[in-house]
Amino acid sequence: MIIYGTAILAICHLLGDYLGNTLGLLLGVKANVGGVAISMILLILAKEILMKKGYLPQVTQFGVLYWSGMYIPIVVAMSAGQNVVAALSGGMVGIIVAVTSLIGTVFVIRYLNRMSGDYETYSWSIEAKEKTA
Repeated sequence: MIIYGTAILAICHLLGDYLGNTLGLLLGVKANVGGVAISMILLILAKEILMKKGYLPQVTQFGVLYWSGMYIPIVVAMSAGQNVVAALSGGMVGIIVAVTSLIGTVFVIRYLNRMSGDYETYSWSIEAKEKTA
């Protein structure tokens, strides 16, 4: 079921949040250090491991794919909102760095998409999985 994808995301998020806070304490920072990245890595690992063992039905894979696609932009938007005030108070250097990193990210993603060609060959059908295996 698709709801299981949401449950997997929730577990990964809670573990990532806990590990990020623990890492922050170990580093002497009173903040979550990398919790979002840790939870995304855990989500990817959980999906791959469960899929290889045959415990992740195709409908649940859709749930994981949907939420992982929604999770990243939401978290990035939240972090960006928090950093806007700090960037603007830093002056023009913050604005130049932000615009440069945005343009660089767009070009890198376009290059990676063209290089991989996944969008043209990706399929959820069982036949496509058997052909690649």
